Amino acid sequence: MLYPKIPLAQSLIEIFRQKKIRHIVISPGSRNAPLTIGFASHPEFTCYSVADERSAGFFALGIAQQIQKPVAVVCTSGSALLNYYPALAEAFYSQIPFVVVSADRPLSKIDIGDGQTIRQQNVFENHSLYNANLTEESSAENDRKICEALDISILKKGPVHINVPFEEPLYDTVSKLSAEPEISNLKNLKNLKNLKNLNKALDFWNSSKKKLIVVGTSYPDEISSEFIEKLANDPSVVVMTETTSNLHHPKFVSKIDVLITTFSEEDFKALQPDLLITFGGMVVSKRVKAFLRKYQPEQHWHIDTLRAYDTFGCLTEHFQTSPDDFFREILPKTTEIQSDYSDFVQKIKQIRKEKSLTFSQTAPYSDFSVFYKIVKALPDAIQLQVSNSAAIRYLQLFDVKPSVEVFCNRGTSGIDGSTSTAVGASVVAKKPVILITGDVGFFYDSNALWNNYIPDTFKIIVVNNSGGGIFRILPGHQKTEIFHTFFETQHQLNAEHLAKMFDFNYFYAQNELEVQVGLEQFLECSKKCILEIKTPTQVNDEVLKGFFRSLK
Repeated sequence: MLYPKIPLAQSLIEIFRQKKIRHIVISPGSRNAPLTIGFASHPEFTCYSVADERSAGFFALGIAQQIQKPVAVVCTSGSALLNYYPALAEAFYSQIPFVVVSADRPLSKIDIGDGQTIRQQNVFENHSLYNANLTEESSAENDRKICEALDISILKKGPVHINVPFEEPLYDTVSKLSAEPEISNLKNLKNLKNLKNLNKALDFWNSSKKKLIVVGTSYPDEISSEFIEKLANDPSVVVMTETTSNLHHPKFVSKIDVLITTFSEEDFKALQPDLLITFGGMVVSKRVKAFLRKYQPEQHWHIDTLRAYDTFGCLTEHFQTSPDDFFREILPKTTEIQSDYSDFVQKIKQIRKEKSLTFSQTAPYSDFSVFYKIVKALPDAIQLQVSNSAAIRYLQLFDVKPSVEVFCNRGTSGIDGSTSTAVGASVVAKKPVILITGDVGFFYDSNALWNNYIPDTFKIIVVNNSGGGIFRILPGHQKTEIFHTFFETQHQLNAEHLAKMFDFNYFYAQNELEVQVGLEQFLECSKKCILEIKTPTQVNDEVLKGFFRSLK
């Protein structure tokens, strides 16, 4: 077995091993050669070579999203490092453990005109939880910084940056490990449950006739079935979930926009809660955010072990615990109160369900009708990765099967790495992965397919409306030449040649019948494949508006 000769590289690799960081995504370069040699030669690490650093960052993020443990990305010096920033920012806001390791020139070589050098220290300081700026020589202080960075990423669920300066020669190796790094652990950062105001909160729960629970992005199975049932059958409780919540019950409101978009002021006042409880990550629905900012509850509790964003401008309590632990503590002590809150919502929900189905079955060929057909055709027990912008919003309008897991980069809500994230997730996921994406997001991140680790169980559906169709839906736009060029990004591209270049099977559809046939062929395909569905640019926004009008 080979080890890098440089002691600092040896120490870092050994600390990673002892901290059980196992997945290492390496972007080829020269300055990071000591790390590449050490990681790739060691049998305890699973290493991936991904050339495009931006794609590599999101690929690593996808793996970390699934295993919920830190994944490291390793790059050479210079501008390569900056390409990790979008993935790092997503990890920061999505609370995903993520470790950036950047090789660097020695400090004496920075800002003297030497090649491939930038100011790498603290470059991510606005969005990283810890920045370990190492010195050239192996030392106890360097060991402490590396250990602290990894512990913080694990315990605080977020990104950290370790900057490692190396002087040449870079490729020398030895057969025996000489470094003996000092391994330390940050015990004081362990998450402690904060339930100090629970008794006072319990009194408010028991006196509130209208309790609204809104669930953002969550992992599957975060709430025990007994608590789900109790909440669903409490007449004073309404639970609103999103596709990315991965939380299901027939009484839960899983299509928030379908329920509230056509509400009158009287309806909104009737829905206005006394108590709002939120947990999970970012919420997709702009309408529910607008509703709760205008019709604020008397109290808003957020449940999260780490953070509590004041999304609606009325946060009163942050319970620093998991949702399951919170409900395990509070629900046995609650008393049922007479209320028609749940009945009010259930009646409207049923009306919306019937009208939604009627419209969906007869909708003109469009993005809307295509998403309806996709959701109906999805097989059981798969993982669905969804790109941002229009794709995730359309998906929110339909009921996804409870056995389908749904993930989306909602931390920063960007389109820039959706495909790369999905590819990373597919490498470690225990079930087949399908990505649903729009055309702009797909072409923007096309280097995601430049990856040697994509399994045959990975598939992509590209809904191609020839541009950023979301901008036609948003209020305030004008269909001028400026709009078409600088907002909508009109194009006539298709994915056929990309599919061929990266060895994907390719299917194409451009009408109702072809979509039906294409979905069948796509889902039966036994290797990685792309289904591109061309939709008409001009009618999508009108069909969507027609859908919401039909709900009244």
